[in-house]
Amino acid sequence: MKARGIANAIIGIWFVIAPWLLGFSYDAGATSSSIVFGTLQVIMSFWGVTKPGWNSRQNWISLITGLWFILFPFIYSLTDGVLWSSIILGLMTVLFSLWSLNSKAKLKAVS
Repeated sequence: MKARGIANAIIGIWFVIAPWLLGFSYDAGATSSSIVFGTLQVIMSFWGVTKPGWNSRQNWISLITGLWFILFPFIYSLTDGVLWSSIILGLMTVLFSLWSLNSKAKLKAVS
């Protein structure tokens, strides 16, 4: 569970810095969107690490950010490098989030 949350957080960090590394910082809308949703993904990924299951709002929000990043390059008409980076990392976020949503909390034995 923790590894999936950390992986999603790292992907979120990538989306925060991607406008400058992939060269689309000239597009204010795409840059703002990437920073806002990337930051949201980082926060929700760390916050949701200890909250598995279908009732975890944090993992649902992380799932939604992953779906957003799959659609993101099409909405802003971004180039091939951004397109594939965003789609692949967005899919990874969706898969990690679904995996976390489908996890069950470990119950601790009371002594």
